[in-house]
Amino acid sequence: MRIVFMGTPQFAVTSLDALITAGCDIVAVVTAPDKPAGRGQKLNESAVKQYAIANHIKVLQPEKLKSPEFLDELKALHADLQVVVAFRMLPEVVWNMPPRGTINLHASLLPQYRGAAPINWVLINGEKESGVTTFFLRHEIDTGNILFTEKITLTGQETAGELHDRLMNKGAGLLVKTVKGVESGRYNEHPQTQLAEGVELKHAPKIFKEDCQIKWDEPAATIYNKIRGLSPIPTAYTLLNEKILKVYSAQYEVTETNLQPGAFITDNKTYLKFAAADGFVSLTDVQLEGKKQMDIEQFLRGNKL
Repeated sequence: MRIVFMGTPQFAVTSLDALITAGCDIVAVVTAPDKPAGRGQKLNESAVKQYAIANHIKVLQPEKLKSPEFLDELKALHADLQVVVAFRMLPEVVWNMPPRGTINLHASLLPQYRGAAPINWVLINGEKESGVTTFFLRHEIDTGNILFTEKITLTGQETAGELHDRLMNKGAGLLVKTVKGVESGRYNEHPQTQLAEGVELKHAPKIFKEDCQIKWDEPAATIYNKIRGLSPIPTAYTLLNEKILKVYSAQYEVTETNLQPGAFITDNKTYLKFAAADGFVSLTDVQLEGKKQMDIEQFLRGNKL
């Protein structure tokens, strides 16, 4: 099959590399336009573009996915199948173009955690399992017929960065299995099932800065899950002496405390504990506004509280 691959970040590169290693014919990649970044506003190429150039694959970078120029270029590739991993929402004129359809890899067990940030929300909500799903694209986002899924068990301690890497590698393998299945016709697509009675459908919307502020009046375990679910990016934060303190990792204990939620105790050497609704959250890896990231002992050496 002639395949057009659509993706942008490193998460997508792992899948693209797996498809090429498996002998798939990637005739082009579609990725985000170059964007200025850093102090010098130097144009920054996406991870997928860099990989494609290094492997002599044609690159398309449309500003608008409905532009006649892009659509003509896409049609001229005569793709049998399109594969989407960590890319933006496609209009029907694009996803409905190839005769074999367009498949998407999503980093959750659909129908749970549809949306832009499934890896973060699974951890924020303290789930016990996650996984990856491949499905055919349809009108509503992340709702198409499922092709394959693969589950993983969560430890209750991993960060979003660690889960990202696990699902990135797991998803690449599942995507190769899916493409080979579509090529041979050996697959059983099925609609996304209705959830059992009493099971809540959970979503994974884009995360904004206001979602990242720690609410100390919540249970300690809830705060702990939020910290690891947002680490290393976009990162949970609190205010300390009117400055933003990003929190990359922490530990927690459920215990009686007479302190108001948000009050802290410290020995100014080895620990900094904030009171939560039902115990303490001990910060272990932080970054104060304007400073570099450091472990709590380094932080306390330079910041007497």
